[in-house]
Amino acid sequence: HYADPTSKGRTIDGLDTVVLGATEVDVDFNVNVNTHSDGRLLHGIGGHQDTAAAAKLTIITCPVYRKTNPIVREKVTTLTTPGDVVDAIVTNEGIAINPRRKDLIEKVKGKLDNLVSIEDLKNRAYEATGGPAEVNLGDEIVGVTKWFDGSLLDVIYRVRD
Repeated sequence: HYADPTSKGRTIDGLDTVVLGATEVDVDFNVNVNTHSDGRLLHGIGGHQDTAAAAKLTIITCPVYRKTNPIVREKVTTLTTPGDVVDAIVTNEGIAINPRRKDLIEKVKGKLDNLVSIEDLKNRAYEATGGPAEVNLGDEIVGVTKWFDGSLLDVIYRVRD
């Protein structure tokens, strides 16, 4: 009953706050945890979507970039968790709050000196890395990502060698 959408006693419905990681986030607060930035498959998502959607406050943590790869970017390689259920991105370079959470922005105004826009985080990532590398994807579909209700979010293509 942890996250069963047909259950009336789901454990996740009692979540006040959830803190989740990300392989990538984009300027629309969308999150990727299904693939590396080069399009290669990662691991299972482990409840990322349903906990993000159920919690009253969803925080995503990640660095702005890893080595030469921007983590905060214009568009995620693969959509796992839509940005409309993400409230804040916390990084080593600052905190970005989703503009739809005006209440949260008001609560932290004047209390956080590292509050920045998601665009600012993306710009810092691109300045440090030169931007994302080109992803070499073929035409063959090898997987899909779906929202926890079964609706299609994204398509995953085979990576060309």
